[in-house]
Amino acid sequence: MPTIRTTRTVRHTPERMFDLVADVARYPEFVPLCEKLLVRSRSQTGEGDTVIVATMTVAYKVFRESFTSRVVLKRASRQIDVTYLDGPFKLLENRWNFEPAANGGCKVEFYLHYEFRSRTLALVMGAVFDKVFGRYATAFEGRADALYGRPAPA
Repeated sequence: MPTIRTTRTVRHTPERMFDLVADVARYPEFVPLCEKLLVRSRSQTGEGDTVIVATMTVAYKVFRESFTSRVVLKRASRQIDVTYLDGPFKLLENRWNFEPAANGGCKVEFYLHYEFRSRTLALVMGAVFDKVFGRYATAFEGRADALYGRPAPA
């Protein structure tokens, strides 16, 4: 089962990076392979966290798959947890953490663990997904630079 872990320091604040990743409806604008994203529901927990249920459609050449996830936005701890609900995966776990960095920026930790339900889909799409998911952190950093400006070096 593929697991991707990436940690990188960016020159944007943890709050800005959290907000960027939390804005799931905008993913089709910049996330690799994300063709469409539909927010199905949004609610608040008793702890003040926001829970979003969303369906993402990913496309690559002739392949198009949709999957639904539960996204928990934990602003107080600057963490975003994604739990798989339905679609072509056997499992999908995703977590983002945003910690202050010494230079005034942010240390972004990205974790993804997944397994396709179908062996055929895993053979066809596995290598592509590994490459694309591995570039997610880069896509979000590029989006932050586009939205907030590219900060000067510390």
